[in-house]
Amino acid sequence: MLVVGLGNPGWEYEKTRHNVGFRVIDEVCARFRKELSPGKGDYAYALASAGGTDIVLVKPLTFMNNSGVAVVDVLERFGMSPGELLVVSDDFALPLGTLRLREAGSDGGHNGLSSVIYQLGTERFARLRCGIGKESTPAGEEMAEFVLAPFDKEELAAVAEMIPRAADGVIECVTAGIARAMTKVNTG
Repeated sequence: MLVVGLGNPGWEYEKTRHNVGFRVIDEVCARFRKELSPGKGDYAYALASAGGTDIVLVKPLTFMNNSGVAVVDVLERFGMSPGELLVVSDDFALPLGTLRLREAGSDGGHNGLSSVIYQLGTERFARLRCGIGKESTPAGEEMAEFVLAPFDKEELAAVAEMIPRAADGVIECVTAGIARAMTKVNTG
């Protein structure tokens, strides 16, 4: 299974709302005691195994709006299909700390997911959305500023709790399948 966390490379983006996908990949890597290495394309990756399933953990280095380019590279490199893909991303439409696992769906206004859908030519891949929204989430031009800003001090505890739960969801998806994982992730 290919698990891709969406985010932007570079220290200036590390703690931003848009890099939650990267942080989930970091958490999964830490659990398996794996470190990411440069790939043969614009991505970093690590190989792991859980419950008898091989996992390729990936961070695209193409920046969010071109994430699909790296996803296609990795799928081709490892001879995988979109049906073996799980994308982890932030979602400003979900309240902070909420997780939603789906087998397929639209981009929901997320540029990284839009790029993946465009490059793959399908919406038929799993995605785990991690809520970063709040009651006064901005709209329009202000949205880019919001997702590229760090979490507020009062949000940090919720983020620190969400990242390990999202990593649990990734591992559950790999070991038990998406249907079973959805019942746990989407109710928790």
